[in-house]
Amino acid sequence: MSEGVTIAIDAVSGDYGLDATVPAAFTVLKKFDDTRLILVGDKARLEAKLAEYGGSAADMGRLQLVHASQTVGMDEEPARALRGKPDSSMKVAVDLVKDQAASACVSSGNTGALMAISRYVLRTLAGIERPAITTMLPDLHGHSYVLDLGANVDCKAEHLFQFAVMGSVLASVVDNLDKPRIALLNIGRETIKGNDQVKTVNSQLKKSPLNYIGYIEGNQIYQGYADVIVADGFVGNVALKSIEGTASFISALLKREFDRSYFTRSAGFIASSVLKSVKRMIDPWRYNGASLLGLQGVVIKSHGHATAPAFEKAIEIARIEALKQVPQLLDRELERILRIEV
Repeated sequence: MSEGVTIAIDAVSGDYGLDATVPAAFTVLKKFDDTRLILVGDKARLEAKLAEYGGSAADMGRLQLVHASQTVGMDEEPARALRGKPDSSMKVAVDLVKDQAASACVSSGNTGALMAISRYVLRTLAGIERPAITTMLPDLHGHSYVLDLGANVDCKAEHLFQFAVMGSVLASVVDNLDKPRIALLNIGRETIKGNDQVKTVNSQLKKSPLNYIGYIEGNQIYQGYADVIVADGFVGNVALKSIEGTASFISALLKREFDRSYFTRSAGFIASSVLKSVKRMIDPWRYNGASLLGLQGVVIKSHGHATAPAFEKAIEIARIEALKQVPQLLDRELERILRIEV
């Protein structure tokens, strides 16, 4: 394991831009003395924001600024971002990983553009046709990794198999699990259910060395049955957005009901410690930071609406994956498993 890590940050990305990335960077530097950060963006704006927060690149020591003259819009076409903006903060940050000036990069920018740029610049690992987006979701026993979350809407069985391998390696390395439990997200647990791709990869995974436990349904995602949950990007994204919407609905419903009267407000006050604990557990910002798995480098996508504390989490995920050398370990595991499959 490396003694330190350098992370490139697309500092002007996301809805909050520098107001999220700069304070998050300061917090990370104070928390981890083995971490160095490179903030990428318009240098004059970066220096002004650093001064606003009481620091500068010179006196931070482990903080470097790299100028980029362009930015990628949140609704910009990925092809336009890739070909038409070679000096965008997103492209420059990914280039730093390719050039080994950084071990990882983090961006809150356009997901499609980040995937297109990362795939073009870093390339995929041998045996991976399509990178996948994965993130952690809380469950009753901790958390699980779900992939793909939207990068690949239409998948073949071999893509789903590759997602399972990548998810297994990530859970094994990051969570120190000997044999992560792998499950396929399906419309039922019976073997006769599901589309052709799911049925095919179900048979393949049963024969693989992975710890495959079979199908799970959407209502079992939070039960803690699996460490890795595999789906195509369409199903995975719908599941994720449904979970986020349900969490927001429950929070709003509880607030409305507790505010109905003096008695319900009193009950809410009594239960406040429990409610705060539950809210903290299901808070999506606590799990902010999605990995673009399958690339020859670590790339983390932060939510576009991420505030400073949430963006800090995304940087921490990049730090862990870089320190534990996830792409290198994934490359070795892919070679082993795909050789067995052949």
